[in-house]
Amino acid sequence: MAEKKERLFDQFPPVSTAEWKAKVEADLKGAPFDKKLVWRTNEGFNVQPMYRAEDIADLKSLDSKPGEFPFVRGTRNDNDWLSRQEIIADTPAEANEKAREVLTKGINSLGFKVADPSAETVAILLEGIDTAAVEINFSCCPKSAPALAKALVDYLVAHGTADSFRGSIDFNPFRRSLKHGTPFQGDITAMAKELIATAAPVAGLKVLAVDSVMLSNAGAYIYQELGYALAWGAQWLTSLTDAGLTVDEVAKRIKFNMGISSNYFMELAKFRAGRMLWAEIVKLYGPECLCSAKMAVHASTSRFNQTIFDAHVNLLRSQTECMSAALAGVDSITVTPFDAPYKRPDEFSERIARNQQFLLKEESHLDKVVDPAGGSYYVETLTMAIAREAWKLFLEVEEKGGFEACLADNSVQGAIREASAKRHTDVARRKEILLGTNQYPNINETATAKIENIGCANACGCNHAHHDEEPQGQGLPTTRAASDFEALRLATEAASKRPKVFMLTIGNLAMRLARAQFSTNFFGCAGYEIIDNLGFDTVEQGIDAALEKGADVVVLCSSDDEYATLAPEAFKYLDGRAEFVVAGAPACTEELQAQGIKDFIHVRVNVLDTLRDFNSRLLDK
Repeated sequence: MAEKKERLFDQFPPVSTAEWKAKVEADLKGAPFDKKLVWRTNEGFNVQPMYRAEDIADLKSLDSKPGEFPFVRGTRNDNDWLSRQEIIADTPAEANEKAREVLTKGINSLGFKVADPSAETVAILLEGIDTAAVEINFSCCPKSAPALAKALVDYLVAHGTADSFRGSIDFNPFRRSLKHGTPFQGDITAMAKELIATAAPVAGLKVLAVDSVMLSNAGAYIYQELGYALAWGAQWLTSLTDAGLTVDEVAKRIKFNMGISSNYFMELAKFRAGRMLWAEIVKLYGPECLCSAKMAVHASTSRFNQTIFDAHVNLLRSQTECMSAALAGVDSITVTPFDAPYKRPDEFSERIARNQQFLLKEESHLDKVVDPAGGSYYVETLTMAIAREAWKLFLEVEEKGGFEACLADNSVQGAIREASAKRHTDVARRKEILLGTNQYPNINETATAKIENIGCANACGCNHAHHDEEPQGQGLPTTRAASDFEALRLATEAASKRPKVFMLTIGNLAMRLARAQFSTNFFGCAGYEIIDNLGFDTVEQGIDAALEKGADVVVLCSSDDEYATLAPEAFKYLDGRAEFVVAGAPACTEELQAQGIKDFIHVRVNVLDTLRDFNSRLLDK
């Protein structure tokens, strides 16, 4: 009889969730478990500090494999995603030259923006490119899409690659409603039917776009992007099947172009949830083959959280975003160059953007494992939680008449504007951190000289001259999360005199150092010059030193207990010769306010509003 192998975990008794929780509560020493360790997401559900096998025991999705319905684990049995680069050029010939060059550097998917949808343009763009091996994606004016589709199909048939071609035409007639709040002028359904008929000889050509990346870049929450993306896709299915097409004909032509935020695990779960929900939606239309229920997804890293100041931090953001999408099993990825917020990406930034994907493939080997998050207690739970919230939103849209109807009454745009405003407020209060912008700024950095698209009010990388030309309050918001803080710093740079902030450190050593550091980060977000100190024996010494340095702001940094005495002394001795600030929120705040001290900075204040107030007092006075 074979000897039974000893298993390590058999030596330990099983531990229940209740026992784990009891141990955690004991370690918290009376602090409430839910308040201390459970956090509420922007997506509308709570996240626990620990998950166990019992949390996913009833999930039916665990029974499926990669490539199997409902595709929560992926639509393929491999994870070799395509690496796309958007080709930015002034002419079709320049675009072709650049495209052929990047194809020698590892790129296998191209994005072209087409102004003239003629056969001649298509021929120039694709000259010397193997359309059987490289995915080709086009974006154009919606009304130009039928002409572009015909030119492309004719080219592929003539070159014998119609059967092997993979690519898309970004037909998005809803873009105008989303950007400007005004509807598309034309028969959307008729144009879509024409596109599908034209694309018939090329099975791999997607011609119906779901550009939820627009929502992500406008500041949408993750569940909003997914919920609206599903409703957008369902709009295509409903309108075109009602017009006589089969669900298989329609679903196989839809391409989802989605964004990726820096919420690492949430984004990973979003794509998994999206595939599952889309498969169930398509199934309800009764397709002949469940293969029609596969969600074709291209993912682009976020523009909403990119920053002008400390711009190389954008590389860290986009790297984790790219990783989320790669692990989630999307079909293709575009990494947005780190300098996109303030200039036309150059050769260096585009090269780095390409290499960010190649690192994940060639060094981390993420393309060698399919759905590595599958079975994770945390990720599987997140997947279902996001799916529930997105499904609720999807049903709300359907009850109101569908995605197009909700665009017409501006409810989609309004919801995203509300989300964006909330996120801007969270950034202003440091509930959402943008490293280098609203926390730990490089106080000596300047940015005015590197901003090329200075005509754009928000320095967002757009092509139009000024956002004020757009209808206000109707379309999606265009400002990035960092734009308000960047406006502060750019105003400081433009001022004739850079304000100086002097740290008057005195008293308790630990508290004065901590509060000086906090205050340095606080005022550094406006680009002020910071003058730190080792400490002073008296407030008079500190004030004299501050005035000698030409300080515009004096920040008293000490302990709460000492403020009751030190703050009135310093305020009286300063006598209005500079702005006076107390770092902290001491118990004696009301008493200090009664003596005329009005400025207190601490973790609960709105950093942006406070700095705006100081800018109004200090700049060019």
